[in-house]
Amino acid sequence: MTGFTVALVLVVAAAGLLRWRRPAWYWMTFGVTFAALRVRIRYASVMDACGLTVPPSRWRLAFARATNRPVPESRPPRILRLRPTRTGLVLRLKLRPGQDAFDVVAASDRLRHSFGMYGVTSRELRSGVVEVRMTGYDVLKRVQMPAKTDTTRPMRIPVALREDGGVHYRDYRAVPHALTLGATESGKSVYQRNLVAGLAPHEVALVGIDCKQGVELFPLARRFSALADNPDTALELLEALVAHMQEVYQLIRAEQRISVAVPDAEIAADIWDLPEDLRPVPVVVLVDEVAELALFASKEEEKRRDRIITALVRLAQLGRAAGIYLEVCGQRFGSELGKGITMLRAQLTGRTAHRVNDETSANMAFGDISPDAVLAAIQIPTDTPGVAVTGDSSGGWSRIRAPHTSLREAVNICNRHADRTPDLPALAAFRPAFAPVPSARVPLSKTAPATA
Repeated sequence: MTGFTVALVLVVAAAGLLRWRRPAWYWMTFGVTFAALRVRIRYASVMDACGLTVPPSRWRLAFARATNRPVPESRPPRILRLRPTRTGLVLRLKLRPGQDAFDVVAASDRLRHSFGMYGVTSRELRSGVVEVRMTGYDVLKRVQMPAKTDTTRPMRIPVALREDGGVHYRDYRAVPHALTLGATESGKSVYQRNLVAGLAPHEVALVGIDCKQGVELFPLARRFSALADNPDTALELLEALVAHMQEVYQLIRAEQRISVAVPDAEIAADIWDLPEDLRPVPVVVLVDEVAELALFASKEEEKRRDRIITALVRLAQLGRAAGIYLEVCGQRFGSELGKGITMLRAQLTGRTAHRVNDETSANMAFGDISPDAVLAAIQIPTDTPGVAVTGDSSGGWSRIRAPHTSLREAVNICNRHADRTPDLPALAAFRPAFAPVPSARVPLSKTAPATA
């Protein structure tokens, strides 16, 4: 009996230590079992307390009266599946007649407290079926991306972890253009590095505009097909991209294969409908600080600014079918930057907001999408850099956090995949120049040690 007591104390101590120091390990060893038991045991009473039950139907009441049986109880949604994951539980529910998916969304916070989980989110899969995702610990406190992610679709990059434990993907074919906002030291640069590191192994041309003299993007230059570090060069680069876009459209028009003998499914309307041997390489344009392109202090700079914004708007409106995608970053992106800015913002479907300094900045990202996302963005604390709120024009949003990627790690990834950098003739003048990578280590001392 003494040995059993000692073993039990050791197990409890180990569980407490894991829960404190390694919550992910604790969840996989102890937490998932305890949580599944809590859900199973408390399910009926919790659903009744949260108002997620429906009264018995008339025929059940009539049958109970006819057979002199007790009045049947109210029925909660039926559990279709309870599946454990590496971060929590996934509960799939079949709603009863008269229930709505919004009822489950409204009760999410009460379900979190009742089941003893860290977070609860829900979404409707199809009519009458709702998926409730419950996380057992704070997955955004220490981001650990899963070893395997879905990278089978082209131009779909895993960049962050969602608060429900799922992976947040940047899908350029579904959301061609995106806007990323955030104050200084909010995690924008790390998010951008994860994008570049995720795109580096793919067949894609990276084009960068970094008006901070290139301090953010030029260390990654070996994987970029074109770079600009000042507004004058940025204007020339953007106009070259517009010309490249027109050439791609001419290619698509020449290869559309419109004929009565060709099935409709084979008619080309963008680069992804072209055969692989004719398909131009897609281009991702990263703008590090858009305000530097929109500010001006003289008449000449105002003319340059108008041409830059016009080129960006044209790329945002017409670039998707030509395989040109925009990633625009900035601290603020409001109408105070001048005419054309709101037109450009309207074309940026994807929105990501890191910590912002005021509610107005959050409204620039989500004011026309979701008021709840605005509230979530202004509540991001200063001690959690990298936490962001992401959403799109559908109104859906979630909290995410990108794994910390140092500049050195991003540089190593870009150097490793430098051979994948395509050479676009239209952008050849903007190809960054750099010295070749040394084949051996160079000693730091002036005189190398003599060898025998």
